[in-house]
Amino acid sequence: MLLTRTILACILVGMLDGGRNSKRKGTAPRDPERTRKRLLKAAFQEIHLSGFRSADMNAILAQAGVTKGALYYHFDSKEALGYAVVDEVIADITRDKWLHPLRNPTNPVDTLVAIVQSTAVKPQDLQRGCPLNNLAQEMSPIDEGFRRRTARLFKHWHDAIARALRTGQKQGAVRSNVDPDEAATFLIAAYEGYFSLAKNSQDAQVLRSGLRSLIGYLEGLRAP
Repeated sequence: MLLTRTILACILVGMLDGGRNSKRKGTAPRDPERTRKRLLKAAFQEIHLSGFRSADMNAILAQAGVTKGALYYHFDSKEALGYAVVDEVIADITRDKWLHPLRNPTNPVDTLVAIVQSTAVKPQDLQRGCPLNNLAQEMSPIDEGFRRRTARLFKHWHDAIARALRTGQKQGAVRSNVDPDEAATFLIAAYEGYFSLAKNSQDAQVLRSGLRSLIGYLEGLRAP
């Protein structure tokens, strides 16, 4: 009887250990931070090229040069990886291009014109379009996590432009009859719209023409 109880106890312990092991996340990589950055970079490139739903996880792993275990050590699911791409990679792009230059501009119109002029029109930019707008269009109707994250980035972008224009009005650099919030909304909508048209046509001239029109609009915001 004692032997039987001992055997049963061992079996139960083994079953419990197996259950715990099955719930563990992937194996910790040797350099977790570097691995995570490689995964985010590879995921961003794949999502930018193919969209989130068509993004190939095996292609991401191959590009990053990591194992599936390393992936799941950092991210519980494909959705979690996609959310991190928005929160970290696309957010950084938006901050670097728009938010940081508009933080304390000497003249907000000059700064906005310079930002628009710096927009790349290389073939890969036309092929892939704006990563923020792509994900907002693809995922907002079907995934609340993506909708909230992309909406937050659009709001930060809008608020940075509107705040800079208000500062410009106080400095006498921007016309007093300009509504900063409306101008910010129009600028973002027009910028993304021209990008979408250029992506669809795969014609750099469409984007260049749109950027020239935006610059003309911005010049019209200057105080006389």
